[in-house]
Amino acid sequence: MPACCSWSDVLQYETNKVTRIQSMNYGTIKWLLHVIVFSYVSFALVSDKLYQRKESVISSVHTKVKGIAEVTENVTEGGVLKSLHSVFDTADYTFPLQGNSFFVMTNFLKSEGQEQKRCPEYPRRGAQCDSNKDCKEGWMDPQSKGIQTGKCIPYDDKNKKEKTCEVFAWCPTEEGKEAPRPALLRSAENFTVLIKNNIDFPGHNYTTRNILPDTGILCTFHKIHNPQCPIFRLGDIFQEAGENFSEVAVQGGIMGIEIYWDCNLDSWSHHCYPRYSFRRLDDKYTNESLVPGYNFRYAKYYKENNVEKRTLIKAYGIRFDILVFGTGGKFDIIQLVVYIGSTLSYFGLATVFIDLLINTYSSAFCRSSVYPYCTCCEPCAVNEYYYRKKCESVVEPKRTLKYVSFVDEPYIRMVDQQLLGKSLQVVKGQEVPRPRMDITNLSRLSLSLHDSPPVPGQPEEMQLLREEVAPRSGDSPGWCQCGNCLPSRLPENRRALEELCCRRKRGPCITTSELFRKLVLSRQTLQLLLLYQEPLLGLEEEVGNRRLRHCAYGCYALWRFGSQDMADFAILPSCCRWRIRKEFPKTEGQYSGFKCPY
Repeated sequence: MPACCSWSDVLQYETNKVTRIQSMNYGTIKWLLHVIVFSYVSFALVSDKLYQRKESVISSVHTKVKGIAEVTENVTEGGVLKSLHSVFDTADYTFPLQGNSFFVMTNFLKSEGQEQKRCPEYPRRGAQCDSNKDCKEGWMDPQSKGIQTGKCIPYDDKNKKEKTCEVFAWCPTEEGKEAPRPALLRSAENFTVLIKNNIDFPGHNYTTRNILPDTGILCTFHKIHNPQCPIFRLGDIFQEAGENFSEVAVQGGIMGIEIYWDCNLDSWSHHCYPRYSFRRLDDKYTNESLVPGYNFRYAKYYKENNVEKRTLIKAYGIRFDILVFGTGGKFDIIQLVVYIGSTLSYFGLATVFIDLLINTYSSAFCRSSVYPYCTCCEPCAVNEYYYRKKCESVVEPKRTLKYVSFVDEPYIRMVDQQLLGKSLQVVKGQEVPRPRMDITNLSRLSLSLHDSPPVPGQPEEMQLLREEVAPRSGDSPGWCQCGNCLPSRLPENRRALEELCCRRKRGPCITTSELFRKLVLSRQTLQLLLLYQEPLLGLEEEVGNRRLRHCAYGCYALWRFGSQDMADFAILPSCCRWRIRKEFPKTEGQYSGFKCPY
């Protein structure tokens, strides 16, 4: 785009030029791709509700666990094994946790009657000793249950040989027993939990909860028959996640309860209900040495004979993490416009694909896609024709760029190099296809171009430029092949630009043809062209000759080079240039010769 220099340059509109190809094959491909793109865009628009403005959910969760469990414990009193029965209710097996989580105890180990005093530590690796030297007074091992006193004493009276370091701790220290199997509270799978979930979409000014007005308080969640019930049986949660409650209850674990809200807040299709899913979050394949499951310790303190004591409980159980996520969407015209604008580029895929077919017009590609009649190892003529109609090659304008045309060659030569005294006649250059001529412009020329009566003594058919050896003029230089060229009168550094003949090989000169006389030398034709551009042009003798001479140069360049782009950089053969100068001479001074337009 040229630089703006006025308001008229600013207040303008530019658009692309389109080449329309009338082809059933390419038309079918275009509409097929457009239908596919339109179907995908429409499906995504409706299914994903991309016309809505989406907002993430903000939620709060509150839970209540209910259930009664009977626990049977085996204890030893006075050397006699007894079974103790106890009842656990909500206060015994549930513990409040931070965040959207709750814990249900399913198994436990008890260390009863502990008081702070000196006692031997439970035998474990690193706590066993042989003498007092193995125990360090005041040493606090993170794995130990107390502070070492520096003494090494027997662990119990029955086995005097097994010794451990004495510690000051809650005695007797906790024994390293394994969790009871089966779990003591295995009946917890029948417990139920009520989940209250309130959500809010502040951007849409919408609030709701998962407990609907018509929800019964005696319902139990079922994925098919009652998917909106907020009361869940713990065993059913594990069953939905594909886990065995009894196995997990021994060591404990972590279970995730996912609540997903996909809310459509548009009035014409409003729905906002939760969808529940469950998954186990801890690693059930963890090695025993890596502390599998989920457990923690807590103590119940009391006084006996004015001595403070406690019961230490190692609780195994299941932590339930409630994960709430989702979005709420409502129609928004801006989102719809943005989506439509972003998807318009998808329709350009048809253009890209068809352009690829046209630009790649080798026979193998054509035969496998559009035109099966293209022969092997030959260009596909149809696609090549489309390519030439669609693409226009433009060469960067340089001062060293020149075009030459020989009458005995079917192509044009492009020279793009510094001519260091080298004649244009012998420079090879690059072969460029000759542009197709638009013969409709011939209708603007003089009537002299049309058929005229034959000249007496001359055959009716014009035998132009027959391949025969032309007589060489005595003044013609060595590089001349037609015998009508003259030596250049330019300075030595520019002389090579005019050392060019109309032919590559010996033969008759193009200036002897009847067409050269009618297209280039006809004064009537040239005057008509000049007046066509400037109807009131005055053609005095000197000014007229200069204008007619330059118009003749242009006519020859357009005739032989076919396009104005090439004509601007065309070098006229010496024979043609001097023949034009002879017809329209300059009264005084020297001819300027070729000048680069850039």
